[in-house]
Amino acid sequence: MANLIIVCGPHAVGKMTVAESLRDKLRYNMMMNHDSIEVSDRIFGFATPAQKEFNEAFREKTFELAVKYDVDLIFTYVCAFEELEEREYLNRLKDMFEQNGGSFFFVELSADLETRIARNETPHRMERKASKKDLAWSRENLLKAARQYRLNSNENEIWFENHLKIDNTNLEPDQVADQVIEAFHLIPNEKDEKEYRFGV
Repeated sequence: MANLIIVCGPHAVGKMTVAESLRDKLRYNMMMNHDSIEVSDRIFGFATPAQKEFNEAFREKTFELAVKYDVDLIFTYVCAFEELEEREYLNRLKDMFEQNGGSFFFVELSADLETRIARNETPHRMERKASKKDLAWSRENLLKAARQYRLNSNENEIWFENHLKIDNTNLEPDQVADQVIEAFHLIPNEKDEKEYRFGV
């Protein structure tokens, strides 16, 4: 019975570092949205039809295998809350895990734009996400997405029973992770480190 934790929020809000903290505290496995993006970009080029299809297939197979082998998983994701397709996609993931006896948790992070612009240039972010090393492009991509999409839910907008909203502007990743664990009463797995973070 695998659980799925979605860590959602706008670009450079801190999804990766919060997810890494949750991974280490809970001994859950983790897939960043950029894991599939970076691999598919290297093979098929940026934003090509083949890249987009491979990116989608990579993620779909990961979720399928997590359910099949009872692997608790954390996934970071950027959601455009104004688009119906986003809610349908997330509900499909929720159903996939819950129908197999697991649980679905949705953690939504928010931070002010100034904070996100600063976090966009951290060495750890660039180390883990090759596409972010072009700082001028990455900054413009962040600002464009902020203009074009609604990347956080509205104040009273709750999509799921287990939907936790956290403003992490002034919080460290470990503080956010502790809030998530406490709110959802999550219990760490008993796993060797190599089983959930091998080579990371």
